[in-house]
Amino acid sequence: QVQIVESGGGLVQPGESLRLSCVVSGFTLDWYNIAWFRQAPGKEREGVSCISSSDGSTNYADSVKGRFTISRDTAKNTVYLQMNSLKPEDTAVYYCAADRGAYCSGTGNIWSDYWGQGTQVTVSS
Repeated sequence: QVQIVESGGGLVQPGESLRLSCVVSGFTLDWYNIAWFRQAPGKEREGVSCISSSDGSTNYADSVKGRFTISRDTAKNTVYLQMNSLKPEDTAVYYCAADRGAYCSGTGNIWSDYWGQGTQVTVSS
């Protein structure tokens, strides 16, 4: 049974950090690209970052480059999103998505095969 579970969200002040985790089961990271998407109220879901299954190469949205880092631990079936220097505009529900393939399509495929339930990130003073 395929399952994706995100965790690590919360309420932080501007400039602080959070690390999101995405634990997958029922499939292997060796075959699926994993992307983090986010969706703020009233806005479309957008790809934030993606890590490719084949070689671990990464892509980032311009809005998070230099602040966010995506990584994976294949032994733990887990993908992380380290978010530093958080800004109020980073406030959103963050989703993890799995897309079968060798390389990411930009910052993620909106038509990914599997999605998690999301975790809320709120950046506010």
